[in-house]
Amino acid sequence: MMDSLHLVDPTLRPLLEMLPPISLTADILPAMRDRPSMFPPADESLATLEIHTVPGPAGAPDIDLHVFRPVGVTGVLPCIYHIHGGGYVMGKVSDYDPLVRPLIADLQCVMVSVEYRLAPETSFPGPIEDCYAGLAWTIAHAKELGIDPARLGVMGQSAGGGYAAALALMVRDRGEYALAFQHLIYPMLDDRTCTAAPHPYAGEFIWTAQSNRFGWSSLLGHAPGGDDVSPYAAPARATDLGNLPRTYIATGALDLFVDEDIDYATRLIRAGVPVELHVYPGGYHAFDVFADGPVSQQARRDSHEALRRALA
Repeated sequence: MMDSLHLVDPTLRPLLEMLPPISLTADILPAMRDRPSMFPPADESLATLEIHTVPGPAGAPDIDLHVFRPVGVTGVLPCIYHIHGGGYVMGKVSDYDPLVRPLIADLQCVMVSVEYRLAPETSFPGPIEDCYAGLAWTIAHAKELGIDPARLGVMGQSAGGGYAAALALMVRDRGEYALAFQHLIYPMLDDRTCTAAPHPYAGEFIWTAQSNRFGWSSLLGHAPGGDDVSPYAAPARATDLGNLPRTYIATGALDLFVDEDIDYATRLIRAGVPVELHVYPGGYHAFDVFADGPVSQQARRDSHEALRRALA
């Protein structure tokens, strides 16, 4: 049995005592989707919010885009196209309100966050096509949104980081648009992690191997780890990582995704992509948002400063 508690940063331990260990299954998924937010209410004075209902992919339902803009700022601004996390099976844009409003007030940028369809009700490629359709609409309407499309990049956490990486591949390959950067926070990149030998220390807390298998199976519509998985589902499957935008990748040393994230960063570097990689000692999955302490504060600070540079 894995025991990595001694490796957890001491300031991150109290949260683990409050949170019961959960492994996702189809039976508990509805309850997990309905549980109340762990975040305090959003400070609505920091940013305005407009929700635009826009065309989804061909033959699919419309999608909602939440457009946040810092209060009292006029003119053309850079933009973060944001994709929320939730293991491909949970989460919604409004969950992230308390996190994104201070961020965009600080960075003086617009954020467009996409409400993509969730698995298992919608499996690949539906959700990533939702993300692409939302990006296409955003760029087409950049002028009325007050966005500089030359300073637009994609960002996501966890499964959202996986979708952000997949979207960057899709944008490169389709050749219709260009992204200025990809900002990937402990991205969920590789379904083969489900079938690899277990990591001796990573993945004990918050997001476990069992939950990971459920998330990937839900997205793919079949067991993970097989031969025929698209890189637009699992970006680590891409054989060519050249000509991708400048990349930021951050993960915790105890995050289940640590190996796949480091590997992706290494391969991007070998493909000539500018990469900034952070691995935070003692950090489990989502340590930067759920817990507070020096390592969490450092992770948030590093992320904000990287976004500031990328948006410039």
